[in-house]
Amino acid sequence: MNLKFNFDLKPRHRQLIEIIRSHWGALVLAGICMLIMAGGEAATAWLMKPAVDDVIIDRDRTMLLIIPIVILVVYLVKGTAMYFQGYLMNRVGRSIIREFRNKLYDHIHDLPLSFFHSEKTGVLMSRIINDVNIIKSMVSNAVTGSLRDACSVIALTTTTFMLDWKMASFTFLVLPAAFYPIHAFGRRIRKISTRGQIAMAELSTFLHETFAGAKIIKAFGMEDYEKARFFNKTKNLYKIEMKEVKVDELSSPVMELIGGIGIAVGIYYGGYRIFHNTLTPGTFFAFISATAMLYRPVRKLNKLNIYIQRGLAATDRIYDILERESEIVEKETPIPIPSGSHHVVFENVCFHYDQDGDNKELVLDHVSLDAQPGEVVALVGMSGGGKTTLVNLLPRFYDISAGAILIDGIDIRDADIASLRRQIAIVTQEPILFNESVRNNIAYGNAEASDEAIEQAARDAYAYDFIKNMPEGFETPIGELGNRLSGGEKQRLCIARALLKDAPILILDEATSALDSEAEVVVQKALENLMKGRTTFVIAHRLSTITHAHRILVLVKGRIVEKGTHEELLNRDGAYRKLYNMQFGNS
Repeated sequence: MNLKFNFDLKPRHRQLIEIIRSHWGALVLAGICMLIMAGGEAATAWLMKPAVDDVIIDRDRTMLLIIPIVILVVYLVKGTAMYFQGYLMNRVGRSIIREFRNKLYDHIHDLPLSFFHSEKTGVLMSRIINDVNIIKSMVSNAVTGSLRDACSVIALTTTTFMLDWKMASFTFLVLPAAFYPIHAFGRRIRKISTRGQIAMAELSTFLHETFAGAKIIKAFGMEDYEKARFFNKTKNLYKIEMKEVKVDELSSPVMELIGGIGIAVGIYYGGYRIFHNTLTPGTFFAFISATAMLYRPVRKLNKLNIYIQRGLAATDRIYDILERESEIVEKETPIPIPSGSHHVVFENVCFHYDQDGDNKELVLDHVSLDAQPGEVVALVGMSGGGKTTLVNLLPRFYDISAGAILIDGIDIRDADIASLRRQIAIVTQEPILFNESVRNNIAYGNAEASDEAIEQAARDAYAYDFIKNMPEGFETPIGELGNRLSGGEKQRLCIARALLKDAPILILDEATSALDSEAEVVVQKALENLMKGRTTFVIAHRLSTITHAHRILVLVKGRIVEKGTHEELLNRDGAYRKLYNMQFGNS
């Protein structure tokens, strides 16, 4: 008997098998339980022989008492084994799922920012939640069922041959045909399942985007439009699922027909032998019972192969992420960046986002600057000039295409990434907060901070007063992305977070853009105190916020076209003066 499944195993599939095998202890115990269950199946079929021959035909009263007791014992043992087998295999399946989810989340966060820009959030969520769940179904149901049903097939086949090897040989001529649908349907299911998982990921992305953008959807009156888009996506998913259902459900009647042919052949041949007194009725009924029970696990093997094909398709999608390598590679023996004031130098830095493709258009074109310890360097210019890209290169969110970035003479590509990023605090244009308490958001990145330090950071960011007025003070949850706070309150919490980190290099990317004029004044004072003794890079559109900078650099299309103090640049009547006039209406 040659069981041929359409597995087409790749190295990644073998890794999955190795992960399953690592739970060998539970698998062995579950396997023992499966053998007991298979033995119970075989014993149930075997007991048909004395039940018919001794009880019904010979009317043996002793056997009438013994056989029901034996059947009860068989079913009790079988039921106990079934419970422990189900528990153990589900434990293995859920452990593997937890391991995959942890590996995926861990690996995703080790990938550079460029990965998050190229991938959709909903797709990544679908990989971790939906695709991994499909693997759980494969491990918990398919692997379990395959082993259990394989044991049943072996036990029942053995039973039929022990009952009458001639009739078994004659009946099982049709059995190999039962395994053809397993191969044919499984190959089709994997292709359809992959399409279904892609459609589900797209649906997750759509839901994430529309729920996050609910305010804009309502503001522009686009509810009906988004509903129509959602209905189209669910319709597409429905069509794919129904194709899978067609293949899945077609397999059952095909297997039923093959099983029916086998049983019909057995009944004809067995009846013929009973007529010629070469077979007892008990042996005949026991054989037919065993044959009928045998085709049930064979039919289920086809269903289980479908689970396996879905699981292998999901495994491919998961390993597409796990095998993605980070472009930000740390040296084998990286140089740690010590704490303290730092001297930062950009030497002829060039950068383009499409590092591996053909699009080599430079976002930064031979940018050079020298920021002394404690110096405040402001970056200004029109949108798209490369300001944010420039500061994102400093913590190695991306790697430069040419040139070098040095901190105290150390090329950051030679530096220990963790120690490099410990030296840098960032306040972004968009305040990023988490659905936790105010305290946890301020202490993010500095979990060991004392309550006094957290409160002082809040005071310095001019956030203390509004925090104390919140229902639970510093323990108040702020909602998803801080949606229970105003824009100015969010930004002040982000500033408090940066203050608490107390890093020697500070990046302020439009840090005061969400504040009103009154709040901007007080927060600007707090930022000025924070900047003392720190190397600071300030990106600003509002030029009034960077008049105090030691140097101002004007970036146009990735090039520094001007640099100097506020007064010097105003007197030159160049690009900076033009920006100033545009902003203050002095044209």
